[in-house]
Amino acid sequence: MMNRALKIASSALVATVAVFLPSSALAGETNITVIDAGHQASFSPTALPGMGGKSSNGHEVGINTQYLTLDGKPWLPVMGEFHYSRFPEQYWDEELLKMKAGGVQVVSTYVFWIHHEEIEGQFDWSGQRNLRRFVELCKDHGLYVFLRIGPYAHGEVRNGGLPDWVVARGATRRNDPQYLTSVRRYFEQVGQQVKGLFWKDGGPIIDIQLENEYSQRGPDAGAAHIRELKKMAREAGMVAPFYSVTGWDNAVYPPGEVMPVFGGYVDNFWDSSLTDLPPAGYYLFETLRAEVPAQEGETTSGISYPYFLAEAGGGMQVAYHRRPVISGDDIAAMTLTRLGSGANLYGYYMFQGGANPDGKRTSLQESVETDHVYDLPRVSYDFQAPLGQYGQMNPAFRATKPFHLFLNDFGSYLAPMATVLPRTTPADPGDRTTVRAAARIHGDHGFVFVNNYQRLYPLANHRDVQFQVILPSETLVLPRKPAGIPSGAYFIWPVNLDLGGVLLKYCTAQLLTMVREGNADYYFFFAQPGIPAEFAFDEGLVAAIHSARGAISRGGGRIYVEVAPGREIALTVQPKAGKKIHLILLSRQDAQDAWKLPAAGKEHLLLSAADVFFDDWKLCLRSRNAENLRFSIFPRLDDKISASAALRRSSSTALFTTYSANPVPAATAKVRWQKTRGAAPAVPPKMGKYNAVAPGDADFERAADWRISVPGISSAGVSDAFLRIDYWGDVGRLYLDGRLLDDDYFTGTIWEIGLKRFMPKVFERPLTLEVLPLHDNAPIYLPTDAKLSLRQSGGGAYVRSISLVPEYEVQIRLSNGRIGTQPHNSKRDIKGQNAIRTGR
Repeated sequence: MMNRALKIASSALVATVAVFLPSSALAGETNITVIDAGHQASFSPTALPGMGGKSSNGHEVGINTQYLTLDGKPWLPVMGEFHYSRFPEQYWDEELLKMKAGGVQVVSTYVFWIHHEEIEGQFDWSGQRNLRRFVELCKDHGLYVFLRIGPYAHGEVRNGGLPDWVVARGATRRNDPQYLTSVRRYFEQVGQQVKGLFWKDGGPIIDIQLENEYSQRGPDAGAAHIRELKKMAREAGMVAPFYSVTGWDNAVYPPGEVMPVFGGYVDNFWDSSLTDLPPAGYYLFETLRAEVPAQEGETTSGISYPYFLAEAGGGMQVAYHRRPVISGDDIAAMTLTRLGSGANLYGYYMFQGGANPDGKRTSLQESVETDHVYDLPRVSYDFQAPLGQYGQMNPAFRATKPFHLFLNDFGSYLAPMATVLPRTTPADPGDRTTVRAAARIHGDHGFVFVNNYQRLYPLANHRDVQFQVILPSETLVLPRKPAGIPSGAYFIWPVNLDLGGVLLKYCTAQLLTMVREGNADYYFFFAQPGIPAEFAFDEGLVAAIHSARGAISRGGGRIYVEVAPGREIALTVQPKAGKKIHLILLSRQDAQDAWKLPAAGKEHLLLSAADVFFDDWKLCLRSRNAENLRFSIFPRLDDKISASAALRRSSSTALFTTYSANPVPAATAKVRWQKTRGAAPAVPPKMGKYNAVAPGDADFERAADWRISVPGISSAGVSDAFLRIDYWGDVGRLYLDGRLLDDDYFTGTIWEIGLKRFMPKVFERPLTLEVLPLHDNAPIYLPTDAKLSLRQSGGGAYVRSISLVPEYEVQIRLSNGRIGTQPHNSKRDIKGQNAIRTGR
């Protein structure tokens, strides 16, 4: 995780391909954005020596100066951070399956030294600290692993992950003999835990990250220290195709021996500002590549690395003094701009939220007490990530998933494409009027990226926009008629996309995924609200074209089809050479509700508003609304459903077959809660060197208290129950039998706690809620809505409501093309499903 001093994540990145030419006088009233790729710099990727490798099962990963390769082909994977030691081990399986269903292919995880050797010589690899079991599960589910071993990791952990006893002994993060002796023993332990799980052994580990945010210099530090850590890791058996380091914050490392990875966040909890931050530059397009010069004490010449992201913000943690609230669009719009800027590995930090484990001697969060500049929650590390602290699929999960499905199917096509910026670009992130666009181009093929979204600072509606894309062999103008771009829109449009013998010159809809069925290919696109969808084809390659719903016209050697979104085939094209193709134009909501499901030996596209995840044998749907336990699927599965099935086929069209769950018994449970103590008057928080300091245990003697009784839920169709606490105040804490279950810094949003991990005690004994009041003049940043609600509350510590919301589920067996229910007591049940099914 990035440190407080970081302002941008691209300190080692340089512009390489931008073409800035005078603005063309093409426009009358039309707003024409010119992207000149006719003379783009030509990248000839060259392999980076000493990196990559073959697995024992014959597969090969590699890297060149522009992208990763997998079995010799360009590879642009999606990576998500999941800290195993911050999540109960009994739910790892389902969380990894959720990540995979969301399009994640690589799991990155820190190994926090302090979580494993808090007391010197007493290593703990059990329970949720069982690294080996976690990596084995990744392997079972076909997920690759980036193992981030530190020894300094940061990740908002006490001492950055270094045990207290290591810090107390003196020098750290340099080639100090005493420090290296401790690190070597720790590395040997890690190496034993993951023995046989590296790529060369047929395992999933393809990368080892050394250190984190490392910028120390000197004779015993700098590149020499990174080189020593790499040597020690290899001696401990950690031999991987790649070794990486974080490249921001004035990083230092030995060129040619490790690859730098970068990041960026849409807000900074570490910033001391008590107001909205200025518009974030990550919503602009850039042309970034990692050109790393020779570094201190090194004779190696500058090396060109690809632009890889390991910490593209998947959300943002809250600190006591600064509490930003992040939306799904905040994250997804940055995903688009970073891809448009040339990112060829897209890694989110975090993708899965979590909770700090209990320490043996201390709490394990980062704090002012541990000589840091801010305080973080003792327990919660939700991070507002796509998957929350309790496994919830948050809005960012669905908002980013369409990009992941696209990359899973077409990332190898995008990876070799270089970024080209328009002739006219925004002056700065505060420019609300200039169209924000970029293209990634390789030869005459590419994609146009457009972003009209800026967090906290809405951009203007653009009217009558066209893009002129100058390619080596032609110039394209799209769309045919100028179109508006609504404020808040962000999208990718293809240019000269080869659809199996049919050349799609362009379309004003975003490519999502494809499915093969029979002797035809089905390409799924989705429309952007407020932008008409137009498909333009090279007429010379088309033998026949048909659209039952679209308007077809011809002109200038092209065929144009205008069509509205729906779930039927929008148009069918028969090329003069090749098999028939079908195009389906979904709505944006359907694209966010789309899932790629492998079943019966082939891929299916499933549409469902439920939260969906699956493995080779089963499909699981969950929702807080039982009516959402339904899905539409293409191609259709076997019609036969067993007599005891919880599903019924509710409808069928020419393309999708829809199944609905039989009615699930309503799980009604009314929470009883009673105030047992009022709060003392709020007092101003103490001030540290930089920021306000979080209240300590003694301060909660002034808190208001509530006693909460949670009734058990016995419905067989419930997978979890979420306690939702709507309160006003400063800090909330929730206890069971004196143990702190969770804590929350007030942000104006509802505090939500998943209860299945606390079964059965949470249903048998009362909970205690403590809320401290927030002082009117506390030097704390809160979102505007939260400030308004606090003013309306009149201050103090107040609970508006406490409710219990069940999460319903249905599991479906997938085997040999047949579909049916999976018995709840089956050994193949997804682990953790039965946690709420027995209540009092």
